[in-house]
Amino acid sequence: MAPHRARRRRTRRSGRRTLVYTVVASAVLVGGTAAGAVYVKAQAHDRGSLVSSPSASPGTSSSASAASSPSQEASVEPVTKPTVDRDALLTKAMRVVDPEDGAEVSVAVFDIDSGEGAAYGEGAFDTASIVKVDILATLLLQAQDADRHLTATEKTYATAMITNSDNASASALWDIIGQADGLDAANKRFGLTDTSGGDGALWGLTQTTAADQLTLLQQVFGDDSELSEASRTYLQGLMGEIAADQHWGVSAAADGTQWALKNGWLARSSTGLWDINSIGRVTVDGAEYLVATLSNGNTTKARGISVVEAAAKAAVAAFGSA
Repeated sequence: MAPHRARRRRTRRSGRRTLVYTVVASAVLVGGTAAGAVYVKAQAHDRGSLVSSPSASPGTSSSASAASSPSQEASVEPVTKPTVDRDALLTKAMRVVDPEDGAEVSVAVFDIDSGEGAAYGEGAFDTASIVKVDILATLLLQAQDADRHLTATEKTYATAMITNSDNASASALWDIIGQADGLDAANKRFGLTDTSGGDGALWGLTQTTAADQLTLLQQVFGDDSELSEASRTYLQGLMGEIAADQHWGVSAAADGTQWALKNGWLARSSTGLWDINSIGRVTVDGAEYLVATLSNGNTTKARGISVVEAAAKAAVAAFGSA
């Protein structure tokens, strides 16, 4: 992605936020660690029943009564499944990720099958080109509200913007959706609470968090979404047809070609340092994960890519190791 020159930018908003998961589950928030990790677990619990034996006759113990009557059931205590601390596992897994001095990295992951997720790191990051997924999601939502299909021109822009990361197409659709105001309005409905559209034409300087990007991915790949099935299928398809020179990022954690993603890269004109980001869905050993990893302060694009790929692998490892 070509560098953006900004005379001003929106104030970053830091702080961790709760991940929102699309599973029918009970949610338990576990406090952050000193390393800045936040963990949210959503898990459907099996409700074990407590079956009591019928009343024993006078002078007969319950155990003796149960033993003498095969048809009667002894009391069964519910078995509590051990809780896996994904927060601690992700923090431990991230020790192998080695950003440069002054660089920052954040990652969030959601296991689609189990409904569990975790996030590491905090603070807001420039989106660079990963905001293009948000731009198209916003356009699709607006089209749904207007009860219309995308025009041929909009589809041409969307294909180029997602598959080739074409900036001119992104700028055209940014204007169509109403720039930051349109994006922010859609994100409110999507459940993103720490994302703010870039000033004016500077869509690449939209501010976001890894947790918010995970929420966006759930809108794209989950069933409980503001987007219709047709809209989700369309966006998923484009994210699975990324140009060959952009096959990096979260795909490093996937088995072969079982992934769908969007990457972002931006050299800041003020510092010359790189923002490198990657979001998407990956399949590993038959399990599906949504992964968002963000970084800034990288001295080179290549160095940033290695960091986000290592973070994506660490995020998936936090689930596969348990």
